[in-house]
Amino acid sequence: MKQNLKLTLNIGVRGMSLPTHSPKWDKKAITDLFKTPFLDLVTMARTVYKENFTRNEIELCALLSVKTGACPEDCAYCPQSGHYKTGVEKEQLLPLETVVKQAKLAKENGATRFCLGAAWRSPPKKGMTKIIEYIKAIKSLGLEACVTLGMLSDEQAQQLKEAGLDYYNHNLDTSPRYYKKIITTRTYQDRLDTLAAVRKANIHVCCGGIIGMGETRDDRIEFLYQLSQLPEPPKSLPINRLITIQGTPLEKVSQIENFEFIRTIAVARIVFPETMLRLAAGRETMSEEMQAWCFMAGANSIFYGEKLLTSANPDENSDQQLLQKLDIKAKQQAA
Repeated sequence: MKQNLKLTLNIGVRGMSLPTHSPKWDKKAITDLFKTPFLDLVTMARTVYKENFTRNEIELCALLSVKTGACPEDCAYCPQSGHYKTGVEKEQLLPLETVVKQAKLAKENGATRFCLGAAWRSPPKKGMTKIIEYIKAIKSLGLEACVTLGMLSDEQAQQLKEAGLDYYNHNLDTSPRYYKKIITTRTYQDRLDTLAAVRKANIHVCCGGIIGMGETRDDRIEFLYQLSQLPEPPKSLPINRLITIQGTPLEKVSQIENFEFIRTIAVARIVFPETMLRLAAGRETMSEEMQAWCFMAGANSIFYGEKLLTSANPDENSDQQLLQKLDIKAKQQAA
């Protein structure tokens, strides 16, 4: 798709012209999208999705925690932070055999990407050695490999690239303004620096955030704006709905209103037309109808399996039944 091609959508918002590829959106344009009447906005997002992807197809990804608990960061939403008492116990790195077994099972169940998470501020040397083994094993199964390990140096990013890593996940989480209320042990710039190291190593960037942490719509606008200002749009963008965890500072935050969440998905699809938009954590709190609206609004990937790191997720049977009801097929691994 040509970078300067514009798609004019005459579907209730007359005269609105949307770039199908716009790496530099301004805040006003994103704000205007949020203000668009809901049904018009979702229709616009669906049109953008159909211009860029095989319609009625979902990418299934699996996520496994390979090192759980005792993270030194103080992310206010995270049950794995060592700062809070959430009942999550510290665990050592999983054996390679366990990772391979889980990856094979994920592939048998239709996943094409296998993701690993480790509760680190940044990966230690011994840990990196194990992670590299995991990546090579995952790639040998014909799966895409993605990891999230905390902050990376240029050298570490290059090591992951040489191991065959396809994607590195490192979320911005929220707006720079609200970020300071959520995390104090790592700066926004630290996150941007890690993303720069990932790009430098020619690893695809997976970068998104968490919606419903008590932020305002202005924060959600600023969050998407910040993502749009990255040197390249993220290839993968996970949108998480906050799961409130007892023992964390956000345990009593009110759940974001359903239509506002769907609206955020739709705006993200329009701003990032060619990005895999992943409906991530929080699906356990969504009805089938809400998830269907999210797919209508442009989400085209989900995490698949009954557990996301330490949180609950719909089981495979429930997801398969939902996709069948919606006549959505799972994306197949490229040959």
